[in-house]
Amino acid sequence: MSDTIFALATAPGRAGVAMVRLSGPDAAVALRDLAGALPPPRQAQYAHFRDPQSGEILDDGIALYFKAPASLTGEDVVELQLHGSRAVLAAIFAVLGRRQRFRLAEPGEFTKRAFLNGKLDLTAAEAVADLVEAETAAQRRQAMRQLQGEFGRRCEEWRSRLIAAQARLEAEIDFPEEGLPAEQWAAARREPAALRGEIAAELADDRRGERLREGVAVTILGPPNAGKSSLMNALARREVAITSHIAGTTRDVIEVALDLGGYPVVLADTAGLRDSADSIEEEGIRRARARAASADLKLVVLDATKPDEARALRDLIDARTIIVANKIDLLRETPVAQQDSWSAESLGAGKAVRVSATSGEGIAALIARLGAAVEEILSAGTAPLVTRARHREALEACVAALDRFARAALPELAAEDLRAAARALGRITGRVDVEDMLDALFREFCIGK
Repeated sequence: MSDTIFALATAPGRAGVAMVRLSGPDAAVALRDLAGALPPPRQAQYAHFRDPQSGEILDDGIALYFKAPASLTGEDVVELQLHGSRAVLAAIFAVLGRRQRFRLAEPGEFTKRAFLNGKLDLTAAEAVADLVEAETAAQRRQAMRQLQGEFGRRCEEWRSRLIAAQARLEAEIDFPEEGLPAEQWAAARREPAALRGEIAAELADDRRGERLREGVAVTILGPPNAGKSSLMNALARREVAITSHIAGTTRDVIEVALDLGGYPVVLADTAGLRDSADSIEEEGIRRARARAASADLKLVVLDATKPDEARALRDLIDARTIIVANKIDLLRETPVAQQDSWSAESLGAGKAVRVSATSGEGIAALIARLGAAVEEILSAGTAPLVTRARHREALEACVAALDRFARAALPELAAEDLRAAARALGRITGRVDVEDMLDALFREFCIGK
């Protein structure tokens, strides 16, 4: 971190205002050379920004200086608020690029420096990326909880309790002639058992945190020509999938991200389910069934004029299924006897939602029902703490170590199990053994964060 880094911290392209951020040992010197003087720390100051070599005015704007360690990264940080012109930014970057030990920041490098300088723990650093990527209100709220340290504090509390329990066992190992009083040995056993229960309770959240971060997976299924792709376009309010009267048009999985009442959904259209001798269509059907198996919710779309098709899809219908009777606009041309024979209740998925993907009739009711189902998945119980697979793996490793502890016959073995459990928690916040994951983690960030 001996280099001073700089990057555009706002979106690229023409804009009214752009912000360039600098961080490192020579950030203040660079600002003094550009603006002619260093403003007081944490006070915005209007300035003309000049090329130090030619004296040419490159732009005028606002300069901010944050003196270490009271800054985003813990280093000297400078922010330049400029006109959002490509020519202005190119000129500023050219001046900064000429300076010794100055370079463009890598993705996530500002946040990485904040972590390495102790300004953030690893859960809060990850929350920065999640907040930047948030597309729905629920995702924003979850990212803010993580950024404010809710999960990190809980992990550190668990870790402190484990270390305290470990200290009691170390006393027995270090002073065996004195012996560990029975009440202390019992206490050393009770605390890890209580911790194990607390952590297991957080893990038993049906992966709501990961679902909220990544989006609830909703898969559209059904026979060919039931109107699955038309329904996807209606829900997305744009032409996402190709529609045609020719059966088998969709042969692969097509995805689109939606915001349903503030909750994220990843909607997937799939190939029509039928017996086929076409090897490509066969692969599409295999993928459709695979997505059905992993989906959080399924929309089984059926032609309302062909109720008998529902029987062939019984194996896909369960409590996670919403049956959609599409093409209700054609029922006006269908004999009354066939209309009366249509029923979804007998399939075990409740009453079908009747829609017309072409006219839009019933789509609002379907969105309301789907939104309620998504909300039920994501909002049950308290707000989830675990939001990434990395967190879950570490907590599962901690629980496994505590299970070994409960079976350990010797204090030495029990103490080692507690050390392993504490190390697993430390990896979540970045206390221990994280060097190998840092580069991969911060590569997910955008440049300028």
